[in-house]
Amino acid sequence: MAAAPPKIKINVWLTDPTKWATNAQDVALSAAASFTEKHPEYHVDITRFDFRMMPSEVARATEQGALPDIVEYHDAVTRLALDTLGPDGSPLYTPIERAIAGRSEILGEPVVLGDMVPTVREYFRYAGELMSVPRTASTMVLYANMDLLAKAGVAEPPRTWREVTAACQAIRKMAGGPTHGITWPNFYWPFLQAVAQQGGLIADHDNGRSGRPETTNLASSEMMAFVAWWQGLHRDGHYLYTDEPGDFPGCFAAFENQQVALLLTSSVDASHLLQRGERQGFTVGVGPLPYNDEVPLAGNVLGGFSLWLTAGLDSAKRDGALAFMQHLNSPRNVADWAKHHYRIPITRAAVDVLDQEGWYRRHPHLRVAGDQLEAADGSPAALGPLLGGHAEIMGELTGAMHDVLSGAEPEARFRQANARAQQILDAYNAYCDGPPRRSPDLLAVST
Repeated sequence: MAAAPPKIKINVWLTDPTKWATNAQDVALSAAASFTEKHPEYHVDITRFDFRMMPSEVARATEQGALPDIVEYHDAVTRLALDTLGPDGSPLYTPIERAIAGRSEILGEPVVLGDMVPTVREYFRYAGELMSVPRTASTMVLYANMDLLAKAGVAEPPRTWREVTAACQAIRKMAGGPTHGITWPNFYWPFLQAVAQQGGLIADHDNGRSGRPETTNLASSEMMAFVAWWQGLHRDGHYLYTDEPGDFPGCFAAFENQQVALLLTSSVDASHLLQRGERQGFTVGVGPLPYNDEVPLAGNVLGGFSLWLTAGLDSAKRDGALAFMQHLNSPRNVADWAKHHYRIPITRAAVDVLDQEGWYRRHPHLRVAGDQLEAADGSPAALGPLLGGHAEIMGELTGAMHDVLSGAEPEARFRQANARAQQILDAYNAYCDGPPRRSPDLLAVST
């Protein structure tokens, strides 16, 4: 009897969900098993890395000539992935839309791109071409202590900046109430969300979506409107600042201990904030991220991860990799991922599965983030920027805001932050462009 032909191995590098939000098992493991059962000629091998280390691991693998076939990147390093080169000096990844080439199924696996939530899919489009397959999504939302709001005479979570201010004023008048009305960590996402909501841009070339950005704008009118509102809340004693940028634990503790009634953070944080409320005996409500009342709402930026296809694979390996991406994003797998990891389901078919199973009827608060992304207008502003040196540039924002909350003049401080950001972007572009052309040397995902 002739020996069975060797299986085609698909090497998949994924981020580790236990390093991000929950300890639930990643559905990718069961998806790999079911894919191999369905396609016995393939074997899917999954390797995990902390999402913050993925760019460095890919750089190391490129040097060693041991590249995976699929790589999962955080959205913040999308520009870095675009600029990463293979050993031959050409782009390391092939655009996913080009590889799919108009097919509706691959190895019998239905192509899911057309069913994806538009905001999620379009985030990973560059210069008119979809570059990678989204795998997971989140966004920022508002969490509210509904018991404290009720005692303050506020019936619903506030939906606009003006309503937040009014709610904080009502909370401040409560006898024996919390010390402050609201908190959120000083990190980069609130800035990107606020500018996107107002239809503003962080960079030129359509926020870096029609070409690599060359100019930053961290002191736009949209940015400064947000900074002024934030500073005003702090000045009037409504916003609790822990005096430490990126202090998620401090903000979470303040919300749990009822030092504040309102908290702005990621939709993924429902994974523990709802339980914190139960533990302390209060009801947690979830609402959309408040926006500037004075301008039309363009939309909110997503956070998430996407799958990139290594260029130069032979047709059998390429199609196996593409088929696995579709299988991983099947309605059942996406629905399970959303339930176990508090993520936004990225396909509408998965939303239908969750609706049919009564998931959102039992957990209506978990639908808020997805509805928020569905309502975005799809503009470059609402999609958010694609920046080289993203982590370093975002660090300039949080540093500037820390200084403003400590007494610095906002306009001057944010102009200074923008000048530094421009230097970072210029250095990034110059390094990549060479000569010779090189992969980026700024590999940080976050500061």
